[in-house]
Amino acid sequence: MYLAALLPDSWRAELDSALRTESFRKLQDFLEEEYSSRRIFPPREDLFSAFRLTAPDKVRVLILGQDPYHDDGQAHGLAFSVRPGVRFPPSLRNIFQERLDDLGIPVPSHGSLESWAKQGVLLLNTVLTVRAHEPASHKKHGWEEFTDAVIRTVGSRTSPVVFVLWGAPAQKKKRLIDTTRHIVLESAHPSPLSAYRGFFGSRPFSRINEALRAHGFAEIDWRTEISLL
Repeated sequence: MYLAALLPDSWRAELDSALRTESFRKLQDFLEEEYSSRRIFPPREDLFSAFRLTAPDKVRVLILGQDPYHDDGQAHGLAFSVRPGVRFPPSLRNIFQERLDDLGIPVPSHGSLESWAKQGVLLLNTVLTVRAHEPASHKKHGWEEFTDAVIRTVGSRTSPVVFVLWGAPAQKKKRLIDTTRHIVLESAHPSPLSAYRGFFGSRPFSRINEALRAHGFAEIDWRTEISLL
């Protein structure tokens, strides 16, 4: 498996130095063995869906997740998203509940967040793969170094980006972000274990749009049941 070849050209150019590291080489070797011997999510072809849907120069918001969903048919390369027809995982259901409370947008019929990605919301996990039914099984194999490079790349932009850090692991990445240039929104993670400790009531969607407006940018349309080219 040549991971770099799966990335869109625009991201490959931006991340060139990260793709040449020993850490990334070891990650490629690890994933080659994992995909050939185990059930790994997301499927190989979906590994970089977030990067295909949101070009580096189009990123206006970065929402940082942790680990891909680890149950059958869930992960498809976008943090927190599932394809239409897949039952909502608890974290996603809580996201939709908070969106309802924040903006009055009803809980949708599907859980795909592709419409957000197409508007410049990079839905990034800190680790991009996982063994089936084994949460956090691909931690500390090199993904963290790669996704740190992604965060730094987005943060190198001169125009402000809104970084959304849900939960303590995501908040540790704040050190990678120039907070004098960019906007950082922090709250508890939307998982059932922590949603009632500060995710519910945090109004992330309206706060993101307020931050975008304040810097002269168009708002995100947070509906998921819309068609975008």
